[in-house]
This record gives sequence, structure tokens and C-alpha cells, in this order.
Amino acid sequence: MNGSEPPRNDNAPQSSRSESRPLFLESIFLGPQGVRAGWRAALYVALFLLFLSTAAMAGGLLHVAALAPGGAITPRVLATQEGLAAICAIAAALILGRLERRRFGEYGMPLTQALGKNFWLGALWGIATISALMSVIRMLGGYSFGTVDLSRADVARYALEWAAAFLLVGLYEEFFFRGYLQFTLTSGMGFWPAALLLSLAFGAVHLRNPGEGPIGALSVVVTGMFLAFTLRRTGTLWFAIGFHAAYDFGETYLYSGPDSGIVMPGHLLASSFHGPAWLTGGTVGPEGSAFDFVIFAILFVVFDRAFRKRKADPSVATATSG
Repeated sequence: MNGSEPPRNDNAPQSSRSESRPLFLESIFLGPQGVRAGWRAALYVALFLLFLSTAAMAGGLLHVAALAPGGAITPRVLATQEGLAAICAIAAALILGRLERRRFGEYGMPLTQALGKNFWLGALWGIATISALMSVIRMLGGYSFGTVDLSRADVARYALEWAAAFLLVGLYEEFFFRGYLQFTLTSGMGFWPAALLLSLAFGAVHLRNPGEGPIGALSVVVTGMFLAFTLRRTGTLWFAIGFHAAYDFGETYLYSGPDSGIVMPGHLLASSFHGPAWLTGGTVGPEGSAFDFVIFAILFVVFDRAFRKRKADPSVATATSG
């Protein structure tokens, strides 16, 4: 025995350290179900913005007036902008859905139910909600109908044009904020945390509108949570799309008020608002009224009673878990 120590394997610790690094990096991007929900959501938003900016650039090169910045928001302009955004949102989901091996309907908007029962129920609830809000404001002296502000021919024409435009608004905003993103983030954080996060983003986006304010944006957040609740209970976005389209149609065309701070041409009435902003909503419009929050609080309760919890559906189980 010469007391010499056995030779050290200097490569072993280095190999161990080198193997731990990829595993640590993989854990950042990968989870038990593959790519983590946050990264998939970020990729979806990036794809959407890429498609939308490319389309806007193409529109500029082709001198598409509806895509030019500024100018009045007519039904044609709104339909073009929102329709294009809806196409981009759906296209991004189709691409990622193929990579994830999921059917498009799993993201909350099954085409087999398009403009079906839930859509028309949502539209009925949307018109009833804005009508209830306007009735309260009028009873307290904050709103006057005025006279019809359109010719007979224009009444029907603008009604159809605004209905089509707001249908596209509902399709785009509901699918973008409560479609793929809601489904994907639900798998990572649960349904209601995802709904709150996306509703906050929904409200923040509306702050870009001229005339919008913090109270109006908060109202949009509450609306977003209610629409997420309808997704939770019905299993699809079609009720929310119908509600969204009809509420905006009633606010903009039928009662002829500002919508998220924007007064649009081609409305039915030469109506007027008078009184404090807490009642009328001020420049934001009726959704900025204090009574909008009261109406939606009642709406949550009534909807909870009318649409009881559904039995588990395998096709939407991941989207509505949490």
C-alpha cells in the first residue's frame, strides 16, 4: 500500500453540471403538458400582431381608406377594421391549434353553433341590458330621446350596417380575449384567474379610445368578467358574441350615445345626455354610469339562476376547468 488516492474523474461533475442546465432551461419553457401556457399565449399574441401589422401595411400600400388612421368611424370602417382583426385572431388560433393538435371548436367558438340559439339569447340579453340602463338614466333625468335623426331610407340601411359591424366587433373581441387565450391560460392558472387577467387587458385596451376614462375602463373589466361567466356556463362564446354585438348596437345606434368614449355617425336619434357624469357616464357614454355596475351586478345573479352549471363536457373540460 503506497497510500495513494484513487484517480479523480474530473469529467463527472462537469457532465452533471452541464446536464442540469438544459433541464433548468427546459423547465422554464416546458411543463407536464408540453410548452407552458404563458409561452403559448405570448406566441398567439405575437402571431396575431404580426398578421394584423402585415395586413395594415398591405392596406396602406393598396390605399384602403378604411385602414387609414384617423377619420370618422363609419359602419364600413368599423366592419373592415374589426373583420380584419377577427380574421387575424382566428388565423393565429388555427395555426397554433394545428401544432397543438386541437380542434378549433375547443377554443370556445364551434362553427356548428354559429348564430344559433345561444347567439340569439345573448343578443336578447344584450338589448335588454342596455335598455334597462338607459331607462334608469332617463327616469333620473339624464337622457332624452330627441327626434329621429335619419331619413326613412337611412333608418333601415344604417340599422343593418351597424348590426353587421357590431357582429364583427363581437366576433373579434370575444374570440381574442375569451377564445384561444382564455382556453390556453386556463390550463396554466385556472379559469377565473385567466378571466380576470384577460378582462383587465380588455379594459386597458379601451383606454386608448378618445373620451374613455378609468370608470369606463373598469366597466369594461366588469363586462369582461360577466362575458367570461357566460362562457363558463354555456361552454361557448356564442352567447357572449350575441350579447356584445347587441349591447353595442343598442348603445351606439338605437339610443345614439357614446360607446366607450366614441360618438359614431349614422345613429338613429338626435338624443342628448344631461346631468352629472356619475349618472350619464359623461364622455364615456352610458357604460360609464354608476348604474352600469348596478345593472351588471343584477345581471350576474339573474344569469346564475337562468343558466345552471353544466355537466362536464370532454370537449371543453380544459377550457372551463379551475
